Amino acid sequence: MRLDKLLANMAVGSRKEVKQLLKAKKVTLNNHVVKDGSIKINPDSDSIHVDGYPVIYQEFIYLMLHKPPGVVSATTDAKDKTVIDLLSEQERHFQPFPVGRLDKDTEGLLLITNDGDLGHHLTSPNKNVPKMYRAKVKGELPQDVIQQFADGVTLEDGYFTKPAKLEILSVDEESGVSEVQIEITEGKFHQIKRMFEAVQGKVIYLKRHRMGELTLDDQLARGAYRPLTEEEVAYCYSLKK
Repeated sequence: MRLDKLLANMAVGSRKEVKQLLKAKKVTLNNHVVKDGSIKINPDSDSIHVDGYPVIYQEFIYLMLHKPPGVVSATTDAKDKTVIDLLSEQERHFQPFPVGRLDKDTEGLLLITNDGDLGHHLTSPNKNVPKMYRAKVKGELPQDVIQQFADGVTLEDGYFTKPAKLEILSVDEESGVSEVQIEITEGKFHQIKRMFEAVQGKVIYLKRHRMGELTLDDQLARGAYRPLTEEEVAYCYSLKK
């Protein structure tokens, strides 16, 4: 990789700014000042500093975001704030995207990355990556609703879902609201809401807590994010095999 390209990719500056830094002798390669940005370097072994600060090459970023309600799972949107708008300029420089999507009014775990291969594996129906949600559902649910979900549910458009694990956590008889936990292995449009509509229920709150072995960090406030840990990244890489 060219030195100037690496510096630009790591958000050290624009191509023009990088050229100025090189000209001003602010860049060192393996402890030697360099002025030629076209020099080919090995990002894995060469030592690069700008103004005395190390520049560590990073091809991919992996972020865990606690998506808040009211924000759309997209890279751009003409009307609404997106999950990418929640990131700093440094992270946006990597041109990341959300893996899968959560509805605008749904909150919870969302993975943000620029690793397209990983995004495919996490969302591929063939991988059967389980996704666990907690929801509040209004309406009296059938007594056999757990078995119905385990067998699969026919949605309003005729689609028959894969089996889902449903657990009733509590039922408020006065308000008619049930708190539930549900695990699915696919992600059709508004799937959980449509599954409950198929059994005469209405989802009034929905939050994703887990994707595979990635569990939402309970220290993350709505709208906050953090890099994945080494163990979490290792799990993501295991899905690509």
